[in-house]
Formats: sequence, structure tokens, C-alpha cells
Amino acid sequence: MPPTFPSLPGAAWPVTKRPITATRVEAHASGREVRSPLYPAALYEFGLPVEGLTPDGSFPGLGSGSLQALLGLYVQCRGTWGTFLFTDPTDGAVTSQALAAGDGATTAFPFVRTLGGLTETVGWVTGVTRVTVAGQVRPTGWSLTAPNLLAFATAPAAGAVIAADFTYAFLCRFLDDGIDFEHLMQGLWAAKSVRFRSIAP
Repeated sequence: MPPTFPSLPGAAWPVTKRPITATRVEAHASGREVRSPLYPAALYEFGLPVEGLTPDGSFPGLGSGSLQALLGLYVQCRGTWGTFLFTDPTDGAVTSQALAAGDGATTAFPFVRTLGGLTETVGWVTGVTRVTVAGQVRPTGWSLTAPNLLAFATAPAAGAVIAADFTYAFLCRFLDDGIDFEHLMQGLWAAKSVRFRSIAP
């Protein structure tokens, strides 16, 4: 399992979240266009300014080792090479999310979440608290297959709606092969531009 992005009490505002898509556009002499989407789903780019990090608890509100937690994760990932899980506090949990309808044969279903009028697969499910089939709670008979599949021992009946309560994270990589950690004063550091983006699991 990938490492987890640490909780950083010294994170500041504004935090940015940018959906990214890619489209190939072919223009014709008539002025018409042919457009082809290149990504099966949007990716998300995050920007997080961290105004306060402490290595030794000099500033209790920043935790006891927040500098080591962020610096350690970055070095562990070797910059843009490795991956980690980031939980967006505003987009990381759903309740009674409809996943699919059974067909009597399929036993594995991807976890999805609905965003406005869009339903898309989530990156990495971190916990499942309830599963229902046709409105009935199923305490057993299913398992979570990493990163994002709900697997049943027996295929749900045709037409039975499968739903779940679960939490999820974005599988991400850093965008830069270098981050500036600034030593502001004794016991106080900052990393004012931490950028990363989601990737397909």
C-alpha cells in the first residue's frame, strides 16, 4: 500500500484543486472540429502551501515532527517517481453511494462517487463501513480488493442495486523534483509550494 500524505496543521490557504483533462482537436477547412478525449476520466492537481512545520515540537500547534513527516514522504517518493495517498477533507467520503446494478453474473464492481451530474471511479478506497444489495445490508459475503473494487463471493441478482458507505483517497505523485523547505526561525520551517496530482491507480 502506498504511504499516506501526512496531516499538516501548518497548512495554509488557499488550497487549490484543479481538474485536468486532455482533448485532441482536429480542425477542418469548413470550420468544423473533431474532438477526441484522451483521458478516460479527469485527473486532479493540488496545490498546498504549508506555512508552518516543526522538527521538534517547538510550536505545539504544528505537531511534534511535521517537518520530518513531509520531508520524509517527499524523499521516500524520490520526487515525481513514487506515489502516495492524499485524502481531500472536502472530497473523501460518501454515504449510500450507488455503485451498480447486479446482472446475476458479475461479482466485482468498482467503487464510484457522484460529483454533481458525474459519476466517476474513485482512486483508492481506504475503508468500507456498509454495503447494501437491493436495500438490504450485507455484513458479510464481500471484500475490498485494492485499490477500488468491491468483490462478492456470490454475484448479486439481476437488477439488484449495490450501494456502499466508504472513504477514499486520491493516488498521487509530486509534480516537482525539488521542494524548497525554508528555515524561518529556530524550530520553524515552511514549504510554501507543495504541488501534486492524482494518477490512475
